[in-house]
Amino acid sequence: MKFENFLNSLKESNETLDFFVDFEKVKRNVSKIEIKLHQLNYLIGKKDLEKAVEELWKENSSAFSILNILIAVRDNRKVLLENGEVGELENFFSSSIGVLKFLGETELSLIFQEVTNLVDFVFGVEVGLDTNARKNRTGKNMHSKIANIFRKENLPFQEEVQISELPNISLGLDENKFDFVIEAKRTYLIEVNFYNSGGSKLNEVARSYTEIAKKLNSENIQFVWITDGQGWKKAKNKLEEAYKNIPHLYNLHSLETFLQKVKSEI
Repeated sequence: MKFENFLNSLKESNETLDFFVDFEKVKRNVSKIEIKLHQLNYLIGKKDLEKAVEELWKENSSAFSILNILIAVRDNRKVLLENGEVGELENFFSSSIGVLKFLGETELSLIFQEVTNLVDFVFGVEVGLDTNARKNRTGKNMHSKIANIFRKENLPFQEEVQISELPNISLGLDENKFDFVIEAKRTYLIEVNFYNSGGSKLNEVARSYTEIAKKLNSENIQFVWITDGQGWKKAKNKLEEAYKNIPHLYNLHSLETFLQKVKSEI
């Protein structure tokens, strides 16, 4: 396949409907703090919020330790205080006075007059936070898709194979494992990825894989790179260079060529 055809056949997306939100993860995160959320529900709709906070503090002060998730923050961030000093977020939760200050300055005190259930509220917060993980899921989606293709074609493959498990291979690079390994007439060491957007990382990936191919390729071992995504159109020069130097560089459209080659060697 000519490089121009390779470039023009890159997929616009690999985002399936289950890509956008990992609801199982969302449910797990909510479940971990559900009891404390129910305890904080005591504050909902209270006209005298200060009194309600004091009452809940005396009953169970640990319930307030999860207030940060109500503003979509998981960790103990450092924040700028009114006096110009920098303090830790969790310090607000060490006293009822600190809790009231936190509720007032974040305007959560107003939210407690609007919402009806903090479990449902945090479920929505977790859905929003989960969108930050979409970038990681792009690569995982591609990995899963290739694995499913290999299974459908009944190819003998291994996943996530450490280089240390492969005899007579030493790259001396950052790579410490291959996404897939297929043992046929020769051994195919396979890396897969998908890029929706461009960036300097793509140039480095293309350069690195070109170097790996030069180090590995022999009569018995071949490096295979399966990549796709419109992000490559912003790094097409480096990709074209890799395309010229890596004999086994495929996208989802041209992958059938590789599949047929491997089948003929099994």
